[in-house]
Amino acid sequence: MATMKMATPGLPPAKPTVKIKDIDPIVDTHKDINHPLDFSFKVLSKFQDIVEEKPRSRHQDNSKKEDESITSSETSITEVTKVSTNALKLNNNMLSSWDGFMDTVKMLLVNPSELAWIDLSFNDLKSITADLLNFPNLTVLYLHGNSIFKLSEVDKLAKLSKLKSLALHGNDIETTPGYRSYVISHIPQLKTLDFSGVTKTDRANSETFKRLYPNKKKGSSKDK
Repeated sequence: MATMKMATPGLPPAKPTVKIKDIDPIVDTHKDINHPLDFSFKVLSKFQDIVEEKPRSRHQDNSKKEDESITSSETSITEVTKVSTNALKLNNNMLSSWDGFMDTVKMLLVNPSELAWIDLSFNDLKSITADLLNFPNLTVLYLHGNSIFKLSEVDKLAKLSKLKSLALHGNDIETTPGYRSYVISHIPQLKTLDFSGVTKTDRANSETFKRLYPNKKKGSSKDK
């Protein structure tokens, strides 16, 4: 007669092995970011329009002195002193050209070279400006939801050695074959791309991409 195997009493069933995703250690890209100067949702069509606008007010911490550069919600930027911050929000506007960008930043900030966080998402920008190289401390750059159609535009960001977080999804370039590998191979210092951690697999794929396509510069995603 066949004998029935019984589970050993007192021992829980074995749990399946869970493989942890091979993500690079994530750095906190926001820990050294000040409260941003906020011109989001202002229907701005060009950077020069900022002189006619007032920044969005922030919640004031009663334990801290109010920033003297933003003294009144009725005050436009032309009537106040430059702001001491390393973060700038210009998202959800109608910006389609980088004309006037650098001059505007110099007008707004006490130390433009300290700029570490820029949000220009959800505009209509069709390229990436080399003016961003004037910000060697840039750590976070959001350009998602724009109209960038040449993947080679990404090359302009390669020299930003401190850039750790980049968002480009929602642009035409996202549909280009090899998009993620291309970006990571050209900006290997990234820790997150499109709000997704860069994995060891991503890095291996980017190395393969570089070997297969040395000196490859991707043009318009529409050229496929």
